[in-house]
Order: sequence, then structure tokens, then C-alpha cells
Amino acid sequence: MDYDIKNMQMTIPLLPLKQDVETKAILKKVAKAHQALAELKGVAKSIPNEAILVNTLSLQEAKESSAIENIITTHDELYQSNALTQQFVSIAAKEVFNYSKALQYGFQIVKETGILTNSYILRIQSEIEGNNAGFRKLPGTALKNQQTGEVVYMPPQDPDEIVKLMDNLEQFINDNELSDLDPLVKMAVIHHQFESIHPFYDGNGRTGRIINILYLVKQDLLNLPILYLSRYINLNKKSYYELLQEVRDSGNWENWILFILEGIESISRQTIVLLEGIKAEMQSYKNRIRLSLPKTASKYLNELEKIGLISKVKLGKENYYVNSALFQLLSNVNSR
Repeated sequence: MDYDIKNMQMTIPLLPLKQDVETKAILKKVAKAHQALAELKGVAKSIPNEAILVNTLSLQEAKESSAIENIITTHDELYQSNALTQQFVSIAAKEVFNYSKALQYGFQIVKETGILTNSYILRIQSEIEGNNAGFRKLPGTALKNQQTGEVVYMPPQDPDEIVKLMDNLEQFINDNELSDLDPLVKMAVIHHQFESIHPFYDGNGRTGRIINILYLVKQDLLNLPILYLSRYINLNKKSYYELLQEVRDSGNWENWILFILEGIESISRQTIVLLEGIKAEMQSYKNRIRLSLPKTASKYLNELEKIGLISKVKLGKENYYVNSALFQLLSNVNSR
């Protein structure tokens, strides 16, 4: 990538890249990342109710991805909020639910159509931000160092250039004949390109992280949207931003791609452990219910509370029942 010294903007190349970015180190790492991802896909298929994974883990991803943008909430705030009635404990909780809604919309549309177009990306960002501002049309967007205020990167300012680059990215995402890059390497390139275009006024980071997940689903590397790199990025935020900029400054893709591949492998392994824990708790619950409540039909939830399988929380006039074991698994996932 080349800088335009006059206005500090960078010339972003169209995709596919002209250079070969699949170094020996990257290809070795790709194999490990694919293995971990395939194992995760297999474990996910063994969970009897996929809605448990989509609904609970998408909320986990929403929480982590929002935290990268300094939108901080807690598990308690999330589980005390109600998206159906639009009752939220905090503004941050509302933003997290908006993100989860956007992710689930994207998953359904990619699952149904097999493609990820700019119109879908625009809808995803609209769900996240709660507006229809669309792609940037006014100049002035610059990415700054949060500590010093120094401008570290200026994305394209011209609206026609933004549309041109996004059209090119759309084609690169959906036309598998354009590039023979391994899909995981391609995902890393897609993410970098989107973040460099920075097409929206707000919500670019969160939209870009949803695109990561949806691309894996589109390529059938996952059957459910449950690989959430936001946790990995949160733990390595400094490296994430430094490596994004390193590609822009030097054109060296290796470190960036290795970083993303390490994230895919490590988060796949962590999620496998989590899913196995969920499976074990589900089986434990079934066994305890059969033994302790074999013929219960009425007041079922209250009976489950009595034997310690769930806990009842009263919020306003409504009673909510929390699966304590699942709540604990999800709450502890970040400490692993």
C-alpha cells in the first residue's frame, strides 16, 4: 500500500493481491488452524439444540466485540435485559443486543443465500448502529491514537472510491475463482481490506468482525456462527492494531496473517472446551430431572429451581429463570 503524502491518505490496492502472501510459515499455521476449526465444527454438530449455541454464544461475541470499542457491559446486565420487549439495563447492554441481532441476521441470510453482498453488509451495520447512514459520503474520517490524539491512518475520503473498493471487496468475497488463496488466509486479507477501507462513519470494527464469522459459514468451514475472534483480539488488542498498520506501512502480510491464524486455532480450541462443557451439563440436567422429577407436569420451572438446576430472578413483574451452570460456563470463558 502506498501513501499519498499530500493528504496522508493511503492508496489501497484492489483485490486479489498481486503478491504471493502464502509463505511457508503461513501454510504450516494454516494446517493447524483448519484442524482446530474442523474439530469445532464436528463438536458443534453434536449439540442437540443449535439455538442454545447461536443465541448464547452470539451474545458472548457481541459482548467481546463491543468491548473492543470500549462499550463495556457485564453478564448480569445482559441476562437482566430483554431484547423482545426492548428493556435494557444499560445503554451498553442495548448496543450489545443490537450487535447480536445483526450477527444473527447475517447468519440467516448467508445460510439462505450462500453469498455476502454489500447490501447485506449495509444492513448488518445498520442493525449495529440503529441508523441508515450507509457508506461514508463526507470527508474528515481519521483513525487516531487514543492516548496521544495523533492521526495514525486516514482511510479513503472520496465516496466514489469507497464504493469502488467495497464493490471490489464484495466480488473478492463471493467469487472463489478470483483467488486460489486458502480460505483462512483469504479471510485475513478480507478483514484487513475492510478495516482499511473503513467504509462507515461508525461500527466498522464490529461489522468487520461479523464479516469474519459469516465468511467462515459461507465457505462451509463452520455450520454455525460460533467462532468468535473478538475474545482473542481483546486479549491482544495492541498487537492487532499494530499489525493492521504494519501491512499498510510495509506491505508485509506474514505477521498479520499468522496473527489471525493463531486466533482461529486458539479460539477454536477454547470453544471446543466450552461446547464439551455445555454437552456435559445438558446430560447431567437430563439425568437429574429423570431421577428427581419423573412425572412433574405443573409448575415445572419452580420444581427445577427447588432441586437446584435453575435459579429464579424477579425483574419488575416478570420472573426469569437462569440456567446457573450454563451461566457459570459462559461467565468463566474469558478466564481460560
